[in-house]
Amino acid sequence: MKNILTISHLKKNYQDDSGEIEAIWDVDLEVPEGKFISIVGPSGCGKSTLLSILAGLEKKSGGTIQFHKDDIKLGYMLQKDSLFPWRTILDNCLLGLELKKMLTEENIHYVHHLLDTYGLHDFKNKYPSSLSGGMRQRVALIRTLAIQPDILLLDEPFSALDAMTRVALSDDVYHMIKKEGKTVLMVTHDIAEAVSLSDIVVVLTKRPARIKKMYEIQLTGRSTPIENRKCKEFSMYYDQIWRDLDVHLTE
Repeated sequence: MKNILTISHLKKNYQDDSGEIEAIWDVDLEVPEGKFISIVGPSGCGKSTLLSILAGLEKKSGGTIQFHKDDIKLGYMLQKDSLFPWRTILDNCLLGLELKKMLTEENIHYVHHLLDTYGLHDFKNKYPSSLSGGMRQRVALIRTLAIQPDILLLDEPFSALDAMTRVALSDDVYHMIKKEGKTVLMVTHDIAEAVSLSDIVVVLTKRPARIKKMYEIQLTGRSTPIENRKCKEFSMYYDQIWRDLDVHLTE
């Protein structure tokens, strides 16, 4: 399988009153096309910074980022759904297309297709206030998918939801992403979420973030994220990654 993205010796430094702070140091990562990759690490280690750099929202301090596709399109989904309350669900989903001046008849039809396919047909002309938290996140994902990105960058997309909703929504999102054939880089602090959703889990160290370990998740009878939590290998991966994080309550 070919790689869609290569990150080499990536570095990110910040300046503050005390001097230079290293946030990311010498990160190398190959991202195979069509794979779901989760990034975990201690709180504040630079996970979200890495996504921001890939999305072009922050500048890197060193290293290279190479996309192996011309005119690569990236979709970036944040923790909060950020839906505009005065726009209908349909209009919220069309927002990215409007901003990128891609509001063609074909693309509008694709958004209708996504809303119809993923259970939001009856809500197209309603407003965000009428939706549950899980449905709002589904709308946010459809808005991200509307531009037909090659790579999806997901920054803790389920963290604002209660435990039951986030597990159920992770199933929905997984099906949507796999059906649309997207490559995903997701930041999460939830190890179970990472193992159940991902093909590969990348573990980062404390700041400055380096890659400590990578796991290719191989589950017997792999299925949906909910069912994957029942696989015999699930607890093994969970325990190994938890030990890798080396988080102590006294810190």
